[in-house]
Amino acid sequence: MTKIDTDRPESVLPTPSHTVGPFYGYALPFPGGEDVAPLGHPDTVTVHGYVYDGEGRPLPDALVEVWGPDPDGNVPTTDGSLRRDPASGGFLGRNGVEFTGFGRIQTDADGHWYVRTLRPGARGRNAPYLSVCVFARGLLVHLFTRIYLPGDEAALAADPLLARLEPARRDTLIAAPEAGGAHRFDIRLQGEGETVFLEFR
Repeated sequence: MTKIDTDRPESVLPTPSHTVGPFYGYALPFPGGEDVAPLGHPDTVTVHGYVYDGEGRPLPDALVEVWGPDPDGNVPTTDGSLRRDPASGGFLGRNGVEFTGFGRIQTDADGHWYVRTLRPGARGRNAPYLSVCVFARGLLVHLFTRIYLPGDEAALAADPLLARLEPARRDTLIAAPEAGGAHRFDIRLQGEGETVFLEFR
């Protein structure tokens, strides 16, 4: 049996590097996380898509968080996405009336996700968009991006962020309209058609 002297760092072999997790399915998702819009609200939109890895495979264990303003462009300050019973501490869910602007969605076995929210209003010089945070295997730090909804081409053309991007890169931030009013937005973590991700300082 070989004995290793652990008192001398140069004699200790490094362990293999790897990421921890993902453990998103154990604590972060909550029932109704995808239903952000109040029931029956006329400005409800559905945005859906897939999360793909660098080889184009869908990820069944990614987590997508979505934030957005209301149709007037106001950022909600209402509590309620994670309401709990004050007596038991149990999860009560959304009340179905107030718009909190926040959703958290785990991808299914096929890597698919969706959110029902209100169509966001414009804020400042920006075209209306939803903010997105992506957690996935292999990521040591979560990624941020945006989802712009089509419909107001003049606003999209004038948006400061979109105006800085080449057309192919710009298109990775704009959802594609579908029949029935839904919008498709796939998130590609690497490779061809990689989604534009944002860095905040």
